[in-house]
Formats: sequence, C-alpha cells, structure tokens
Amino acid sequence: MKILVTGGTGKVGRELAACLLKGGNEVDTVSRNPDAANLPEGVRLSKVDLSKPEQASSLAMKDIDAIFLNPGAVENAASELLTRATRDGVKQAVLLSAITVEYGGGYRRFAERFRAIEEIVRASGLEWTFLRSADFAANSAVWIPQILTGDVVRGAYGNAKTSPIHERDIATMAAEAFKHKEEHVRKAYAITGPESLSQFERVRIIGEVIGRNLRFEEIPPELARAAMLAQGVPSEVPDRMLGYLSACLAEPGPTTTTVKKILGRSPLSFAQWVSEHKVMFGS
Repeated sequence: MKILVTGGTGKVGRELAACLLKGGNEVDTVSRNPDAANLPEGVRLSKVDLSKPEQASSLAMKDIDAIFLNPGAVENAASELLTRATRDGVKQAVLLSAITVEYGGGYRRFAERFRAIEEIVRASGLEWTFLRSADFAANSAVWIPQILTGDVVRGAYGNAKTSPIHERDIATMAAEAFKHKEEHVRKAYAITGPESLSQFERVRIIGEVIGRNLRFEEIPPELARAAMLAQGVPSEVPDRMLGYLSACLAEPGPTTTTVKKILGRSPLSFAQWVSEHKVMFGS
C-alpha cells in the first residue's frame, strides 16, 4: 500500500511514517523545505507546499492508495488537494481532527475550522476516518526554556485538567485505520491519553522523570501568552492552548477509552512521553 502523509515532517507525521514503513507500506510525503526534513530512511520526499491551492491541485497521486491529512499542512488547500486525490484514484483518507469538534471547549473558531475540514473530507467521496485528538503531550515542550534555566514553570490555568495524548498513539491509530480500512471507514474517534492531568501535575511529572524538584507557578493568561509569543510561537498556538485550558477549569477535558479498544493496549502515559524526550528538558 502506498500512502501520502501530509505534515510528514511534524511530530505525528514522523511517527506515522516510521509506523507505516515498519508495516511494509510505501510512504510518500511532501514539504516546502525538504532539505530540513530529516525523515526516516525509505520515505520518498518531494518539494511541494500544500498550503498553496495551485500546488495542491497539481500534485500527481495516481500511484497513491490513501492519504493522511494534517490540517496544519493542508487547511488552506484541502478542497483542491482532495479533488485531485479523487480524480487520481486515491481511495481512503484519514484526517487528524480535534476532540473539541465532539466535546467542545476553547475558542469556537478552532473547532469550526476542524469541523469545516471534516466536511470537505466527507464530501470528497473518499472512504474516511477522523481522529479527533486531545491536546498533545508535546505541547508541554513550550515549557522547555523555563526548565532549562530554573525550577519554576510559570503558566496559566494551573488547575485545568486535560488528558494529553502521545503523538505515537495518534500515528498508531492512523496506521490501524489504513491497515483495517473496512473496520474504520466512516468513523470518527475521540482519542486521548490515559489520565487527566492538571498543569501542576504535568510539571511535577516532568520533574520526577528528569530528577529535579520542579513546580508550577500560576500567572495571568495574558502574561503566559506573551511569554509564548516571545519564544517565537505562532500567535494562534497560545490562543488555542490557553482557550482550551480555560474551558477545562470548570470541567476537565474528556478521557476516552478509544485507543485501548482499538489498539488493545492502554494509551502511552505523559510520563513516558517525558522520558522519551527528557534530553530536551536538560536531562
């Protein structure tokens, strides 16, 4: 099976490419900057900017069986890309969506953007599966600069609880949807990590894993946003993160059992994610 992975140079895309190659699939991906891709050996990489409708509509996919859609890579040209995919005979699409489409929370505009892409995929005629993901465990990487320089992590909404998911679980769910298409076609899965954690608890876990006594200190959201922007984070990222956390103060984000039901094992824990990335935290 040959699969085109959009967003192949991102966290989920890299994990998915490795997973698909291990399963004996052929993997294609595209990037606007292929020289910096550093993808697993065996991935075929082409220089294409899928955010541009004219490039998306001209991408030849006659030898592609299925496509993984990352909205961050294709959002501005999803319709053009899927029109071309259908014309070239692609049969299946797996979309990385957001849990807020199903459960709400955060600023409505973000959920509406994911909902709009879901509708484009539904209308394409491809056999689809939606992975409505909780917030990524990798979002905690935004704290790295603070942890490298001290023992206090300052952020907003410390008591907000979500169930962060490891990017490998998202990738493995996508690979499963490709492998057993008939079981997952026209299904939308809300997927989360195994446990609901506050920001205080996440920082404590990071400290335990890297062997330091870290603590979370709450600051106003506008200061937290400014700090993220100062790191060079795109403006919509703190809006999406802080908007969702504010909604999870009154009611924690959902924790689902979907990953365990589909994969036959528990989701990977936040502590495991930190352990795999502890070098980034200075350990």
